[in-house]
Amino acid sequence: MEMPFDAFSEVSDEALLVLYANGEPAAGRALTTRLTPRVLSVASRMLSDRAEAEDVAQEAMLRLWKVARDWRQGEAKVSTWLYRVVCNLCTDRLRGRKRRAATALDDAPEVADAAPGVEAALIDGDRMRALDAALAALPERQRQAVVLRHLEGLTNPEIAEVMDIGVEAVESLTARGKRSLAALLSGQRAELGYEEG
Repeated sequence: MEMPFDAFSEVSDEALLVLYANGEPAAGRALTTRLTPRVLSVASRMLSDRAEAEDVAQEAMLRLWKVARDWRQGEAKVSTWLYRVVCNLCTDRLRGRKRRAATALDDAPEVADAAPGVEAALIDGDRMRALDAALAALPERQRQAVVLRHLEGLTNPEIAEVMDIGVEAVESLTARGKRSLAALLSGQRAELGYEEG
């Protein structure tokens, strides 16, 4: 008998994965609903391309389902494993972009549509676009660390596990990333509505 979807709201990610592996499709749906928005958010920030981020999120979730039967409980958190997969997939795509850009003169990065839309009038939309642009300007590892720490709320030890580096390296990357972001955004304070009045 299949359990109702809302029965899984208090069940851990790891338990949901084990239930899914044991033939409980509702557990898989619950885990998908819980994790997909988080991995899509990370991929979107890393890649600055929603369509490509959706592809990465889908691929990461497929990889999770493939390892479900072989999941070794207690070795890693499901979310940490999934963040690592997403970061690796994003890194692969970013490297692919660099290779394509180096081999094709006409392969320039897409320029955002400058035509103002309904959302362009909202100051939060402007702030998010400025943040996304500043994040895109950061070196890849700094961007990963800043996104995981300050936008996704992971702890430094969790980020260290995702990125396969030490906690001190995470602290260094996030500190340098925050300084770079502050410098990149400093000239935009007034236009983004942060001017003291």
